[in-house]
Amino acid sequence: MNMTTRSELQAAATVADPRWAAVASRDAEADGRFFYSVRTTGVYCRPSCGARMPRPENVAFHDTAADAERAGFRPCRRCRPDALAPAQQQAELVARLCREIEAAEQPPTLAMLAERAGLSPWHLQRTFKAVTGLTPRAWAAAQRGRRVRAALERGEGRVTDAIYDAGYGAPSRFYEVADDLLGMTPGAWRAGGEGADIRFAIGQCSLGAILVARSGRGVCAIALGDDPDVLAAGLQARFPRARLIGGDADFERLVAQVVGLVESPGLGTELPLDVRGTAFQQRVWQALRAIPPGRTASYAEIAERIGSPSATRAVAQACAANPLAVAIPCHRVVRRDGGLSGYRWGVERKQALLDREGAAR
Repeated sequence: MNMTTRSELQAAATVADPRWAAVASRDAEADGRFFYSVRTTGVYCRPSCGARMPRPENVAFHDTAADAERAGFRPCRRCRPDALAPAQQQAELVARLCREIEAAEQPPTLAMLAERAGLSPWHLQRTFKAVTGLTPRAWAAAQRGRRVRAALERGEGRVTDAIYDAGYGAPSRFYEVADDLLGMTPGAWRAGGEGADIRFAIGQCSLGAILVARSGRGVCAIALGDDPDVLAAGLQARFPRARLIGGDADFERLVAQVVGLVESPGLGTELPLDVRGTAFQQRVWQALRAIPPGRTASYAEIAERIGSPSATRAVAQACAANPLAVAIPCHRVVRRDGGLSGYRWGVERKQALLDREGAAR
């Protein structure tokens, strides 16, 4: 075999490797997953390295930086593949600041956090939001809300005490956002939904058992499963002292609408929804509802659409927390490569929903 043929074969093998596409596009999300070396320069790099693109016949791939160094290559001085990637450094910094916010009795100001991070307030605000999807102020508010919910669930002391202990300067500040966080008064939440009427029914659809529940504000739960008793127990666990009322004939029509979403997703329908979640979750869920039937989007694409391109993991967590199957179509979110990831109601159901939506286009 002559040298030209060997070089051509090596180039073809490199281009056929999926990792080459990440190198060619300088995909920062591939950083840490693998490294590549260049025979003619003797260095190895991250996939996102901004150096001149090497010829594919000179490239080899390595699972780790240590593997590349054992093969005789030295780290690139431009992308520093032997150090933490910039995205990882940002993630670690933000994680540390999140822990500080969570531990603080009073939320630290943006200026205080910026000083601790060694960044300007503007740079910190931008970095924090890119990683978490929220500003430091919104993150602190979400933590205060979590503390209030936990205190109310424990049923210890007065509601006002729980609000002050969570870091709110005045009860009025909490009551401004209580409806979105809890969907009911704080007193009712502490009582496990006591006094709240939640109508529900469990039926059957082509994907198994389906539970639909509605509060006074709208549909608050749509769940799929194999065992109706398990679905009912899950609703009871959310509101242990609420009045769970079996649906009447009018409610059965609502259930039929929801089943229609499952069986004929191309038709679409408008349901009154009682959507409860953090500000970030609300943004993600709104973006999901904008994905038309028969289409999908990656977690990274959703993160970009809500203005938080680095918050891919947080988007996945918001999808997993979605309480309204099909109505908030988290089944339309897939991995970047198009593969299916987890689904709260089972990956098989996710595939079935996508298949029938694709057939209906």
